[in-house]
Amino acid sequence: LQHSNDVSCCRICVITLAEAHPLLQNGKTITSINYQISANCSRLQNKVSGKSKRGAQFLTELAPLCRITSSDGEEYTIYSCIRGRLIEVNENILSNPSILQEKVRNFLAFYLLTFISLLTSVLLFKPSTEGYIAVVLPKFEESKSVTQGLLTQKEYEEVLLKRLNSSSSN
Repeated sequence: LQHSNDVSCCRICVITLAEAHPLLQNGKTITSINYQISANCSRLQNKVSGKSKRGAQFLTELAPLCRITSSDGEEYTIYSCIRGRLIEVNENILSNPSILQEKVRNFLAFYLLTFISLLTSVLLFKPSTEGYIAVVLPKFEESKSVTQGLLTQKEYEEVLLKRLNSSSSN
């Protein structure tokens, strides 16, 4: 997920689990989340201050953010997938890991379709709201190139549909 703030002309990227992630499928239960990446690196030690986000850990696309363990013993490493500064990690999911798997009914704001406002209700996973994993701020000059390769929600849904159709035809 990305948010563009027109005032400061920067983009923040909210890292969440994709709806098709194995942790959100087949009744798995998340038992633990660990932001300790190695003996010398904990994402919980990230201390950011000031306008220029001093002290933020710099992440590459392949930088691990956390490790999530499910009740069947499988461990999943969640990667940043975006180059930028780690602004924050969501400590709330440490004490309540199930928040990553719960569904919640959210109401989206008004859509303006041919000058008519419609109130639309959709079912969203909490990872898209309070169950996010981390917030990353790409460098301003890289933000456009970083986000150009990302899929829109509609494109993502089309990929999932194609994947589902190809697996059901096999």
